[in-house]
Amino acid sequence: MKLHSSSTQQYQTVTGYFDGGVEINATPYQHSLTVMPETPPQPWPVAAFEELTETHFEAIAATSPDVVILGTGERQRFIHPRLIASLSGRRIGVECMDNQAACRTYNILMGEGRKVTLALILQAPAV
Repeated sequence: MKLHSSSTQQYQTVTGYFDGGVEINATPYQHSLTVMPETPPQPWPVAAFEELTETHFEAIAATSPDVVILGTGERQRFIHPRLIASLSGRRIGVECMDNQAACRTYNILMGEGRKVTLALILQAPAV
């Protein structure tokens, strides 16, 4: 699905998503990544939801976002509070949703000027 362009083009904006991937400013990515409005997308070493550890979220906490939007893949899954303790302890909110909803929500919050981090778990589509 292609998303419409907006006045936020100077920022890292989700411009589309597809099975197993996402476009950030029209550049396709097919690996898990973190995205912040003013920083180029960074690879996130998470191959599957089941592989998430506290360490993955500690790296995000170091960037001090206001909120983290966690894209859990093709379906919504909820993270165990133990894994996000480094975020909760700093009063950083975490919202879990499927990747498409996460992309849309990130664009809205980023467009509002919020300090948001999008953390997407991208897996190759099942064949």
